[in-house]
Amino acid sequence: MSTFLLLTITGLGLAAMYFLVASGLSLIYGLMGVLNFAHGAFLTVGAYATWFAESKLGGISSLTWRFVLASLIGLLVGGIFAALVELVLIRPLYLRHIEQVLVTVGLSLATVALVQGIWGNDPRLYAVPPWLHETTSVGSASIPNDRWIEIAAALLVLAGLKAFLRYTRYGLIIRAGVENRAMVTALGIDVRKAFTLVFAIGGVAASLAGVLSGVYFSEVDPGRGTSLLIFAFIVVVIGGLGSITGSAVASVVVGLTQQYVNYYSSGIGDLSIVLVLALVLLARPASLEGRTA
Repeated sequence: MSTFLLLTITGLGLAAMYFLVASGLSLIYGLMGVLNFAHGAFLTVGAYATWFAESKLGGISSLTWRFVLASLIGLLVGGIFAALVELVLIRPLYLRHIEQVLVTVGLSLATVALVQGIWGNDPRLYAVPPWLHETTSVGSASIPNDRWIEIAAALLVLAGLKAFLRYTRYGLIIRAGVENRAMVTALGIDVRKAFTLVFAIGGVAASLAGVLSGVYFSEVDPGRGTSLLIFAFIVVVIGGLGSITGSAVASVVVGLTQQYVNYYSSGIGDLSIVLVLALVLLARPASLEGRTA
């Protein structure tokens, strides 16, 4: 029973990271129609910015505060990078979907190559507060503390995104701009700024996934964004392209399935996820949320 509980909580922690990446993908595609293959680059930039900032903050004696400050810097850098991508590369290509795919794939490859050129291909160890790698006893299972942080972060992001889109002025502008951009522009509202904000929010969410993946795996490498992006795409397809709630449900399915199968069936968890994707598309082509995937 303790093993099952440990696998469940660990799987939910993995699902939380998948959701943080998938939420940005769903937000950007659902509101702007941009299938962003460079989303993993946002994760990589945020993760490496956090690692680099932490290495330069040696004057702060408290490892906890040093990590928190470095993480905030990483989130800021990731958000700014995502906003610049929208301004410079995506904005001229709205409604030109083939060009969007080519540009974002190219940016993803270029970002990985740039990181490898600057810091090499070797993984970089994350210096995190020791209590994150300590455990909390739940029944007879000892759960690593970082799993709770990852799950809590995902829940906060889910609630925050839903509240932002439903209750804030910019959320209403974004939704209205998606439905009828010309009408909103005629009312004197600059929809372009709202769309840039969407990209920035997606970049921050991806960067948060990058930071938490550094804690989860105790290191970060240039390919981390690409590897997590693959699973995030599976999540958004299963949950419904553009559906944040569907992505949350799908991430739990993917994370738990991967953990259980890896433990009980000799490490074929990745294959099991592909099979889950195939079964969902065969049984329900409109995805879990009823949207055409």
